[in-house]
Amino acid sequence: MNGATRSAGCSANGRTPTIGGALEEIAAQDLAGLLQFDDRGLVVCVVQDHRNGEVLMVGYMNREAFERTQQSGELHLFSRSRQRLWHKGETSGNIQRLVGLRVDCDGDAVLALVEPQGPACHTGNRTCFYRGTATPPLALGVLADLERTIAGRALSPPPGSYTAKLLANPALLRAKVREEAEEVCVAAERESEQRTAEEAADLLYHLLVLLRSRAVGLDAVCGVLDGRRG
Repeated sequence: MNGATRSAGCSANGRTPTIGGALEEIAAQDLAGLLQFDDRGLVVCVVQDHRNGEVLMVGYMNREAFERTQQSGELHLFSRSRQRLWHKGETSGNIQRLVGLRVDCDGDAVLALVEPQGPACHTGNRTCFYRGTATPPLALGVLADLERTIAGRALSPPPGSYTAKLLANPALLRAKVREEAEEVCVAAERESEQRTAEEAADLLYHLLVLLRSRAVGLDAVCGVLDGRRG
């Protein structure tokens, strides 16, 4: 990993807090020095899907687990029940590929940003947090899940797949994006908020298919948007 980041907004070790939600970049080799392990030698580790922000699980790390995660690029934790190092997915194959690590302002919690290679929960659910009160879906999460579905259709198109049909015909795909964009504008001008949302959903779907056809991911688009802030 080329580097890692530490959450900003708290001053520590004489550093000046960053402004506007930016991240204070810390070299990977220096990140462990920010950790404040408890009397058991552990810190909490929150595991989050870097693409959609979904919290996948919570575990614990000792220093070895933290360092092994950095070195291997795959999530390692410390199992309190088995009292040993635990390579997440070592038996199931559902590893969590590391994208980045962040340390909180007190140094007693780690955020591991990952690309999950399968369900994070031993029950087979994508996240361990699958029980609770109903909440609106995360906007970026819906788009990221749709992007994954489109990628799956591209790799293994089922019979009669509309997505596969669009990917196989770039001219048709471009025409559909233009058509859906016009329909959003018409809905915004003349129709209800619900119809505007429905037409916008159609546009976003076709736009994601177009991006897939050019091998451009949501990450690239969000990176451009992030660079334009301020």
